Formats: sequence, C-alpha cells, structure tokens
Amino acid sequence: MSTSSTRLPEGRYGRSSDQRADRTLKVVGGVLAVLFTALIGWFGYHYVAQNEISAELIRFETGQDAVKVHLEVHKDAGVVGYCTVRSQAPDGAEVGRADFRFDGDATRIDQVVTLRTTSPGTSAELIGCHAE
Repeated sequence: MSTSSTRLPEGRYGRSSDQRADRTLKVVGGVLAVLFTALIGWFGYHYVAQNEISAELIRFETGQDAVKVHLEVHKDAGVVGYCTVRSQAPDGAEVGRADFRFDGDATRIDQVVTLRTTSPGTSAELIGCHAE
C-alpha cells in the first residue's frame, strides 16, 4: 500500500502564496518598526532639547487662605516663562491654581511663591513649566 503525498513538487510551481504573504508581512513590519522608532526619537528630541524651562517643587507650607511654595527653576539665560502650581483640599477639590512668571538672565532661580486658596489647601503640586 502506498501513501499519496499532497505536497507539490519542489520548484515546479514557484513560491507558494504563504511564502509571498510572509515576505510581504516582514517588509511591512520592518517599515512600520522604522517609522515608529523615528517617531519616538523625534518626540524625545523635542521634549529634551526644546524644553527651555523646568522646575522642581522643593517644599510647601499650608495655611488657611494660602500655600507657600518653594520652587527651584532652571532655564536658559534670557528665556521668559511661567510655571503653574495648584493646591487641593483633603477631598481632592482644587482650591487654588496660579501661574508664576520667571524672567531675567539668571539660569537658576530659587524662590518662594504664595498661592492664594479659596479654602485651606493640604497639598501643592507643580503642574508644569512653559517658555513663552
């Protein structure tokens, strides 16, 4: 008794459609991977290289109608920008938000700013800094 084979003879009919589909998927996947890597690199460069002002919240002191916030700001010389700070109540409601402007030629500014609040705030959060 002989067993019949369902495979086509090798090299007789060209490549199968599965092999062509595999090659197409590999090419498309490679192109998409290169584009994705380039996009991530572009966003990373603009985030790091184009950020001209940054700050760090050192500490804060709460009060009945204000929160004193100690900020350390780093910026390029001559850049004008602002940092946004907010305060929240114990229940999470925002009780104060303000923009504090930083200008001049100094590259490092160590300053205590006062954020006015509508009710006693229990926290201070640096939202972000932006150059103008």
